Amino acid sequence: MTNAILPTLVILAGGLGTRFGGGKQIAELPKIGKTIMELSIIDAYRAGIKHVVLVVNDNVRPVIESRILPRLPSDLKVDLANQSVDDVPSRFASLAAQRQKPWGTGHALLCAKPFVSGNAVVITADDYYGPHAYVQLVEHFCNKDHDTSKMAIVAYPLKQTMSEVGGVNRGICEVFQNHLSSVKEFTDIKHAEHGFVGIHGTQSKRIDEGVLVSMTCWGITQALFTHLEKQFECFLECHDSDVKKEYYLPDCIQHMINLEQANVRVYPARDRWFGVTYKEEIDSVAGKIHELRHG
Repeated sequence: MTNAILPTLVILAGGLGTRFGGGKQIAELPKIGKTIMELSIIDAYRAGIKHVVLVVNDNVRPVIESRILPRLPSDLKVDLANQSVDDVPSRFASLAAQRQKPWGTGHALLCAKPFVSGNAVVITADDYYGPHAYVQLVEHFCNKDHDTSKMAIVAYPLKQTMSEVGGVNRGICEVFQNHLSSVKEFTDIKHAEHGFVGIHGTQSKRIDEGVLVSMTCWGITQALFTHLEKQFECFLECHDSDVKKEYYLPDCIQHMINLEQANVRVYPARDRWFGVTYKEEIDSVAGKIHELRHG
């Protein structure tokens, strides 16, 4: 590796956790006594990352400040960025007043922009990616043999990311010569005969079980922040009568790929992914992560 500047870790932790019942980003795992977010921070820290930006909401911020931050390494720089529904350009204030849920992962990442000066690794707070994901993305940005102007993704096999409790949302990846051709957001993906079924847009579609999916484990450059800022206003203009539609990060990256403004290297995951969508899953997931880390 070169002496290139290490990326910042951005953790999207401002969601409401509707299907979980709220606050899953601060839910401690039984047997482990830490949140998934803390385990991710530790893994990233061991990979060399020394700056973390947590994108939070007002409900979880007090718990993060009082309980989680004191448990993190003392030499880790941590910034908190608030994701608020009313954090929109002033001409869209009336639209924000009608909104209850956050605007989505694209908006969440945009909230971190003031705290990130270079490249970044972007994850969500309630997904456990395994330690190698951070090693892969740090190497992507710091290895002299790599084109560090490219973005990157660590992608996981869909069949390893399903829930036994209910449907899940995933960004389905199409890959060509180790690069991302497309990523499309599918919602309510469930098991079906010979694969899976999910909803893309308004249509139900079959999905092959061998596909790789985005679990929001990205390596991004400053070019994405510029794009997010510009396109968020376009999003608000296009959906000014729909206050429930979300500004999805995969859609934003897809738009950059379509415009040939982004080249995204795909790294197949070396570790298993674990996540909690529903509260009923937390004991099982905690047991599997504990076994993985201490087995």
